[in-house]
Amino acid sequence: MNEVSYTTEEVAKLLKVSKLTVYDLIKKGELPAYRVGKQMRVDADDLEMYKQNAKSGNSTYAAIRAKGKLATVKRTVSHMQEFREEDPNLPGQTQISGALVITGQDLSLDVLAKHLERANPSLRPLRSHDGSLDSLISMYHGKSDIVSTHLLDGISGEYNIPYITRILTGHSYVVVNLLQRQAGLYVRQGNPKQLNTWADLSRPGIRLINREIGSGARVLLDEQLRAHGIDRSGIEGYDDVETSHLAVAGKVSSGQADLGVGIENAVSLISTVDFVPLIKERYDLVVLKSKQNTAWIQLLLQTLRSPEFRQELSSIRGYDLSLTGTVLYDTEDDFPTFKG
Repeated sequence: MNEVSYTTEEVAKLLKVSKLTVYDLIKKGELPAYRVGKQMRVDADDLEMYKQNAKSGNSTYAAIRAKGKLATVKRTVSHMQEFREEDPNLPGQTQISGALVITGQDLSLDVLAKHLERANPSLRPLRSHDGSLDSLISMYHGKSDIVSTHLLDGISGEYNIPYITRILTGHSYVVVNLLQRQAGLYVRQGNPKQLNTWADLSRPGIRLINREIGSGARVLLDEQLRAHGIDRSGIEGYDDVETSHLAVAGKVSSGQADLGVGIENAVSLISTVDFVPLIKERYDLVVLKSKQNTAWIQLLLQTLRSPEFRQELSSIRGYDLSLTGTVLYDTEDDFPTFKG
């Protein structure tokens, strides 16, 4: 028996697929996995058996496993549902189990995952750190359960809804607010080049560090460049990309860039970087609606509106919780419109 096990990130690299694809295999029961603390692990034997199964053209790993080709008993079940002993007569106990893939990078999503699991220990929240557009596309393909997004539509001035309605065409879903937060510019301490507005990006000699295509920060930047008539090709560093707010701030802190676009609380502890607030953005969650999802969607709404969750979020700098837990859009309405 091979005692080696892999993280989901390592499995993704070995299979040369995305992390969301690995989560999808786990959720479908194709790839057995088990939980160690907050991390999912896949045993080497199970990964090898999955590969052999895929090569043979069989659709499920469970059939091979049932024939006794693996002698080791694994702590896995289809769709990652873990059995736990519960008294069915306990009042108020909701029987929801399985994995939920939550996408996005904000710290609030880690807090949300913790509170969801605390409210129902049979749930297993899995975190993916994809950007807003990639997250919505993964939801369209059925690989994500809770998607976070902060995409500004420059034409309407509206956040998220225009993108969601275009990408999730034909799906039934609900959009609920998680929080609002300040977005703007990261500049070096003291703002030596006096970068205070979007128009300042057109100044010569200014070097930018950008975010990846599909991220909310990249969409915000591109919309502001368009609105201010600034040619992106004239911005030094526009094609230099980092994949997180902290990485962008790090380039600014080290002097490799003069500015980047990001959110306030991501740099609250970096003394060598100042933040210039320019816009309040709405950070929303999207969930697909189905009979199978009804119970945990209700749990999600209850969690977002709970005093305990709101109290923990309120302790984090830069969050506006005035809309937290508010349903902003529901495709089941007769005439679904923005409700904010």
